[in-house]
Amino acid sequence: MNNATRPNVVFILTDDQGPWAAGCCGNDEIRTPNLDRLASEGVRFENFFCTSPVCSPARASLMTGRIPSQHGVHDWIADGNMPPDPQQYLEGLTCTTDVLAANGYACGLSGKWHLGDSLSPQHGFSHWFTIPKGSSTYNDATVIRNGELVTAAGYLTDVITDDALDFIERQKDGPFYLSVNYNAPHTPFQGHPQDIVDSYDDCPFNTCPQEEPHPWILPRSLRHLGNRESLKGYFAAVTAMDLNVGRILDRLVALGLRENTLVIFSSDNGYSCGHHGFWHKGNGTFPINMYENSVKVPAIFSHPGNLPAGKVAHAMVSQYDFMPTLLEHLGLPAIEDATLPGTSFLGVLRGETDEARENVVVYDEYGPVRMIRTPEWKYVHRYPFGPHELYDMVADPDERKNLVDEKSRQSVVTEMRRRLAGWFARYVVSRLDGSRFPAWGDGQLRRIDDDCDGENAFQERD
Repeated sequence: MNNATRPNVVFILTDDQGPWAAGCCGNDEIRTPNLDRLASEGVRFENFFCTSPVCSPARASLMTGRIPSQHGVHDWIADGNMPPDPQQYLEGLTCTTDVLAANGYACGLSGKWHLGDSLSPQHGFSHWFTIPKGSSTYNDATVIRNGELVTAAGYLTDVITDDALDFIERQKDGPFYLSVNYNAPHTPFQGHPQDIVDSYDDCPFNTCPQEEPHPWILPRSLRHLGNRESLKGYFAAVTAMDLNVGRILDRLVALGLRENTLVIFSSDNGYSCGHHGFWHKGNGTFPINMYENSVKVPAIFSHPGNLPAGKVAHAMVSQYDFMPTLLEHLGLPAIEDATLPGTSFLGVLRGETDEARENVVVYDEYGPVRMIRTPEWKYVHRYPFGPHELYDMVADPDERKNLVDEKSRQSVVTEMRRRLAGWFARYVVSRLDGSRFPAWGDGQLRRIDDDCDGENAFQERD
């Protein structure tokens, strides 16, 4: 395949979108007509897992195909995003965009980066429009354009889309790769278009039950529990983002690019809005949690004429499988590195293989918390002392009964623990091993390198 025939790629990545937060995912309250349209034109995954239930580690894994204990990003990046001490957390690693740029793709970033040194284009990106840190206000936000901090008038989700559309217009002769990284629906839950917020005034929010506070709930989570304004803001952020997805799809059609463009939609990590009695993601509780809403994300792949339309895939796949799948679909050489844990799921996308991907097991980590997930079981191990969890995902898909201490389940616990330890022993880089770091959900301060062994790389808990 030469450059003239290589497909373009538009990868739309949201921030903190739960796997339940779209109409096509079975939610009859939230309005996402354009995501529903995209799903009708492609393949939607019901079991797509992030590598870590927090933004920066998950984004690093999407970029590198590596787990946090290989790339060294174990928590959201609290420092090193901007001067006076910018740090490039993925320095020295090969990213998907490095491969694409080396093979003739123009690579553009429109939106959130949050992987360090936000001022400097990195890893093959020739277009770089981002926000300084991991979150932002939604109106008249500070952004980075042409290496300078400027104020972008208007609603941030619209502003990111405007930049993305400009990139598509300029690169329409292709091939191009565009990351459209929305800040939505990340906090704050204020500042969204008021007409959309008001449209949810009468919503019963049955899809977001405000349960009794979780025993591990944190104050940052507790203040939203039972708060209808937070629910309206979250839903409005998703609906406003969906309108902008429609703008991108319509522009691709108008330019005659839709059939030659792979459009991918996903989120960095999952999210709970009252489910299990807390708000937020893995760090919405302490100890950090690995509930399904935290570790699963929505995922849609659409390439008309090349992938099936209107298909729902039940295969278990992970963000560490993203890089090999994308490269194979584009006809680019795979990265020959036995330390990469992912495998291509292109056969599932094309409908050529069993959706279940027999014997596939998915793994997650967040600092010293690790998870192994099979179709039948989930086991969560917290180093060094627990508490640990075991859930029967067939009989108890909502994870209500922890079976880890039941005598009848000890053989399952032993086997899951063995498999978990063996898999991480195979792939972990010892100096980046998250099981020995105090990544508690309050942020990472430094890149772990020769000058920092990780012991002082994380915020201390209050």
